[in-house]
Amino acid sequence: MIAETIRDTSVHMDKTLSALAHEFATVRTGRASGSILEKIMVEYYGTPTPLQQLATINAPEPQLLVVQPYDRTAMGAIEKAIRSADLGLNPANDGQMIRVPFPPLTEERRVELVKVCRGYAEEARVACRNIRRDANEKLKRAERDGDITQDELHRAEAEVQKITDAHVAEIDEALKRKEAEIMEV
Repeated sequence: MIAETIRDTSVHMDKTLSALAHEFATVRTGRASGSILEKIMVEYYGTPTPLQQLATINAPEPQLLVVQPYDRTAMGAIEKAIRSADLGLNPANDGQMIRVPFPPLTEERRVELVKVCRGYAEEARVACRNIRRDANEKLKRAERDGDITQDELHRAEAEVQKITDAHVAEIDEALKRKEAEIMEV
């Protein structure tokens, strides 16, 4: 029972870390990356559709993304969606594909992006604390029901805390790396 709870706690916190890594990948740095366009929804025949379902996204150069729609009639909608996504990007449509040049980030924009990343990291920390709280409640319930002793409860809570501390440290490290990547000129 204790081992299962601790394993579940660790697995859930690992998922939180991978979700944070995914969020960080969508934050723009100085280099072009297709993951930045992942969250963009395109109005396609009246239905909001993810951009990846409508086009291939390539980065042929460090400062350029190329979006090739499967259906050329969607080019205008894709271009409009990229423009309105508040990423500071200005797509250019040449009739065949959409080129999305990445202008160098201003210092002001870099600071804004760091704030966004800090928000994502704080959400991940809160998620880890919530997972810890749920695990501790489960352990206390087991102790109340007589499934485990008070000593086992204290040892298990200490183990859950150790797992939480390790995951929060990983979140902080990931944030530090992402901040350095964004602030790099």
